[in-house]
Amino acid sequence: MNYGDYSNRRYPIIKVGAHRPQFRAAHPVWRVTTVLFGLVVTLCVLFAGNVPAQETEAQPILPGVTLMIDGKPLKTEIAATSQQRYMGLSFRPSMADDAGMLFVYDAERPLTFTMRNTLIPLSIAFISADLVINEIHDMDVGPNQLFDSRNIAMFALEVNQGWFEQNGIKAGAQIVMQ
Repeated sequence: MNYGDYSNRRYPIIKVGAHRPQFRAAHPVWRVTTVLFGLVVTLCVLFAGNVPAQETEAQPILPGVTLMIDGKPLKTEIAATSQQRYMGLSFRPSMADDAGMLFVYDAERPLTFTMRNTLIPLSIAFISADLVINEIHDMDVGPNQLFDSRNIAMFALEVNQGWFEQNGIKAGAQIVMQ
């Protein structure tokens, strides 16, 4: 028997570490998932608590114009940009009796308003492109309310609730800008 010659013997091949489960981090799906998760966590950390002030405070007083509605003057702020329209009268604790906000759109279309973050009861008039009031609705304070125009409108005018009624203004009234 030759003890130095092992070439004829068959030994079982045992892979080192074969008893451990293989880590799958190198798989492309895991890489993409890890990167996306990291990105989401990073964005959450960066923006946590950084809600813009405009989302929690009233917007500054906007430039305005005086409207004459059936001979009654009304000082109105003009909300012409999408951000100004979005904020509207949100977070305002009050509004002068002879004041309002005119929401201006670039074309006539169906409009929908809400009382999101609005602290004062309002009335809204939906107004056509030729500055005629189509309809008037009262809007009470509270979330989860939608106020839709029945007809297409190019403008909406928000005032203190009851202002239209107190001034005898109804649908069909003509508005003149001064």
